[in-house]
Amino acid sequence: MNLQDVCAIRTFTALMTSPVHSERARPVARRAGRLARVTGFAAAVAACLGAATVSPAQSLDGAAGTRLRGIAPASVAILRDSVRALLDKARTDSAFPGGVAVIGNRDSVFVEYGVGSLDWAPSSRPDDNTLWDMASLTKVVGLTTAMMQLSEAGKVDLDAPVQRYVKEFRGPNKERVTLRHLLTHSSGLPAWRPLYKETDSPAAARALAVATALDTLPGIRMVYSDLGAIILGIIVERVSGETLDGYLSRHVFGPLRMTSTMYRPGRNLLPRIAPTEYDPWRQRHIRGEVHDENAFALGGVSGHAGLFSTGHDVARFCRMYLNGGTLDGARIVSGATIRRFTAVQDSMFSNRALGWETPNGTNSAGHLLARPAFGHTGFTGTSIWVDPSRDLFVILLTNRVNPTRQNLRIGAVRTALADVVVRVLDRSTASSPSRSSSR
Repeated sequence: MNLQDVCAIRTFTALMTSPVHSERARPVARRAGRLARVTGFAAAVAACLGAATVSPAQSLDGAAGTRLRGIAPASVAILRDSVRALLDKARTDSAFPGGVAVIGNRDSVFVEYGVGSLDWAPSSRPDDNTLWDMASLTKVVGLTTAMMQLSEAGKVDLDAPVQRYVKEFRGPNKERVTLRHLLTHSSGLPAWRPLYKETDSPAAARALAVATALDTLPGIRMVYSDLGAIILGIIVERVSGETLDGYLSRHVFGPLRMTSTMYRPGRNLLPRIAPTEYDPWRQRHIRGEVHDENAFALGGVSGHAGLFSTGHDVARFCRMYLNGGTLDGARIVSGATIRRFTAVQDSMFSNRALGWETPNGTNSAGHLLARPAFGHTGFTGTSIWVDPSRDLFVILLTNRVNPTRQNLRIGAVRTALADVVVRVLDRSTASSPSRSSSR
């Protein structure tokens, strides 16, 4: 590591020792707190590193982009050391019991690093075969991919009213809500409601989500809404005639050979699963069942949460995106559909794409990633960022909510990881004579 990397890690360390505040008020309050922490980290890094130069956005096929294929072994070693130092320090500072980072490109994985242990109690070290509760990564790995396929096949129209597919979606102004509104979190639905406290069966929980009244007219503001994702999951089932988990298994995870990606993992998989929170509602330490209370109330399968997966499988998913929707002979979606779903829909309104989030300088993408990069985070401590212009993906899977969701240190870890990875690989690319001469 050079002076810049050391400085970034020291800055990260200082932030990690700051007080931790409660995250029980969800989801708006926790997002505001995360923004404040990341903004503080951004200022500290800027002071330490100086201004960063970001390459212009390039097309998905990367014809004009900066490629990282064939990265030099010395650069891989520097990257591995940088990631190890960052995550080891994060674990020492109790950001999470354990985690795994996977960094790679369309062809392969550069670095895999497992840190800590599955639990704070004596337990095994995580690896790329550890199963993590993906939380809201379910929205993009599962739900959004299904919507991409159905849209590409002409089975759903993103600009059609939700009522075309879910006739019971009724109430004042709800006839104006489209699938695009749900995908961009601009439907007017509230962020969340405690379905798990208000209902006593999965069917009742689904019905209440659909019946929830709008807070505002659609298209007025962006409010990240789990309820919208729940309704989109219902649409996938209505249109396909399959259960959501069945659809994803047959049309996404099976073809991609993501053999460890699933809802409701069996008890035989418990030794591989990283525990999450001690849940006051269920009165037990959660392991092998979905952490999200509403997803649990929905039977463990929902568009907004519920998937479990591994670093190995998520890397295959990211490689599929970087290969234009194809991996090892299996076509999941087209490159055109990927470009359509990962493009910001209205930059004057928000940085949201269709299902996906994009870098804005203050979120978990850090300070160096820029569009056309796209990604998402999960409440349990998971995140994905994919940058087609660099042919790069950065995955971080942790169980930061173990034993309590009040531990908010993960925000700084995500940002620092993205910045360290991009900085190391950009320096490697800039110093390569073959790449310099080929541009």
